[in-house]
Amino acid sequence: MELPVRTYRVTRADLVRYAGASGDLNPIHWSDRVATKVGLPGVIAHGMFTMALVGRAVAEWAGAPDAVVEYNVRFARPVVVPDDEQGTEIEVSAKVREVTDEGLTRLDVTAVCQGEKVLSQARATVRTRR
Repeated sequence: MELPVRTYRVTRADLVRYAGASGDLNPIHWSDRVATKVGLPGVIAHGMFTMALVGRAVAEWAGAPDAVVEYNVRFARPVVVPDDEQGTEIEVSAKVREVTDEGLTRLDVTAVCQGEKVLSQARATVRTRR
C-alpha cells in the first residue's frame, strides 16, 4: 500500500528562519558565494530541516506526532535551494512495508527533490490508533 504524496516547498526564507531557530548559522545555508567556494552546487538546506519535513509527513500519515515510534534516515544528497521566491520542492512518499500484530506499521519512506532522492534508507514505525 502506498500513502499519499506530501509536497513541501523550501525557500531561502525558510532556511534563514531555521538557522535562527537551530543556531546553525553556517553560511552554506544562505550564501551562494560560500557554498560554491566549498564545492557545493549552491545554497543547501540544513540536513536536519530536510529530515524534519519528512518527519512531518510521517506524523501526518500517522495521525499525530506522538504516534511516531521510530524514524531513521541517511542523507543521500543535499537539497539545493535557489535564490528566488519559488525555492524548491521536496516530495515525500511512503509504502507500507509491514503491519504487526502489536499495532505497529513500518514504512519505507522516499524523499525526492528535483528528481533525485535526497534521503536513503528512510524508515519509520508508527503506532496505529485503537
